[in-house]
Amino acid sequence: MNILITGVAGFIGMHVAERMLKRGDNVVGIDNLNDYYDVGLKGARLVRLQQYPNFEFHKIDVSKLTQLLPVFLDKKPTRVLHLAAQAGVRYSLTHPQAYLDANLQGFLNILEASRHSSIEHLIFASSSSVYGSN
Repeated sequence: MNILITGVAGFIGMHVAERMLKRGDNVVGIDNLNDYYDVGLKGARLVRLQQYPNFEFHKIDVSKLTQLLPVFLDKKPTRVLHLAAQAGVRYSLTHPQAYLDANLQGFLNILEASRHSSIEHLIFASSSSVYGSN
């Protein structure tokens, strides 16, 4: 199975990717590696994933469709797990544009890229909506 995971350098993304890699799936990971929290920690997670020959990483910001769409078209994932999002309610008060870009524009771009691909199944985290609205 070809699976694309956004937010792959995050805690959940890395662990889900690793589980899928261990079962033999091909995983394309996407993350923008922003500095919201320790980039070194994200890098260490990627090093762990890059030990698997069936893993491929792309440093991409999901709010940039021009970066995202070519990966969808080239790698042809059949499943997408969209976990990329800007977290932290307090941070949203001082950085609202980061939330609009990552959570709303990013989610729209995932939907658009999926529409142009042969995605069989799309899963997204609840933080892909307006964060904290639930």
